[in-house]
Amino acid sequence: MGALLIGCTVRGSQEHWSKDQISHAFTDYTQTIPGSEVSFDMVAIPAGKFMMGSPEGESGRNPDEGPLHEVAISAFWMGKHEITWDEFELFVYPEMSKETTERLASAAIDGITQPTPPFVDMSFGMGKKGYPAVNMTQYAALAYCKWLTALTGDFYRLPTEAEWEYASRAGSSTAYSFGDDPAILDEHAWYFENSDGAYQKVGTKKANPWGLHDMHGNVAEWTLDEYQAAYPVVSGQSHKDPWVKPSKLYPHAVRGGSWDDDPEDLRSAARRASHPNWKQRDPQIPKSNWWMTDASFLGFRIVRPLSPPSAEEIEAYFNDPIPDL
Repeated sequence: MGALLIGCTVRGSQEHWSKDQISHAFTDYTQTIPGSEVSFDMVAIPAGKFMMGSPEGESGRNPDEGPLHEVAISAFWMGKHEITWDEFELFVYPEMSKETTERLASAAIDGITQPTPPFVDMSFGMGKKGYPAVNMTQYAALAYCKWLTALTGDFYRLPTEAEWEYASRAGSSTAYSFGDDPAILDEHAWYFENSDGAYQKVGTKKANPWGLHDMHGNVAEWTLDEYQAAYPVVSGQSHKDPWVKPSKLYPHAVRGGSWDDDPEDLRSAARRASHPNWKQRDPQIPKSNWWMTDASFLGFRIVRPLSPPSAEEIEAYFNDPIPDL
């Protein structure tokens, strides 16, 4: 790819960066899932610093959005859209692509577990082709990343909370990437007032300044982090690529708000904690590792670090997830 972005510093706390100010070498790309005709777009997100959390005067602010603190983020790629059913069902139903299954087997990688097919239509009739995949556990989202990594040879994972908020803000310091006024939210997001009671096709609302769609609304998104009611920060220090590694199954941190949420829940700083009642109607005993029957508001998107960890670190990372029992 030629020279890569080494460091992009913040030009102004209320200024949006443009693509031409990032780099011409570290660029967006399209990845086709091997053995299929399904592809997805990845957007280059520059390294930089930002203030994570929300100021006390922000409308709709909750106490778990503090303390406001500086975070430095390394460069990465992020999915332009939330993962769709087109992508996710290749993982759920291996028979959909014999070539993909054969490629995975020939990679000589052990331990790629794929989910048990759901006992009902997990889209609940809201749409499949071009629509965001929903109702999966965080464990399932992580297993998808492991599967995709094995197929492509590139390291894909869920974003950390810090990466997610940084990408959502896209250089802004306002409640939304487009400003503070929820009156224009209709142009940018699907939420309770305009969604007609269902998620919508990805990419049908305006992208944020860095080219990412649906960071506000449509479906909420899993992150890597354990949810804590306050950020574990040291006052006065800048934090580099923070990640609160989960030590227990619940709760995990969820971001972005959904088609079923109010405007204040779609702000870049807004957070939500996962809960076992998101699978309360699951009739299986024990309840599924893979599916959440009551989380039709929840999906995920993926990231790929510009500087990937070592093979040993990747292996350890994928062996760590806690099964969602």
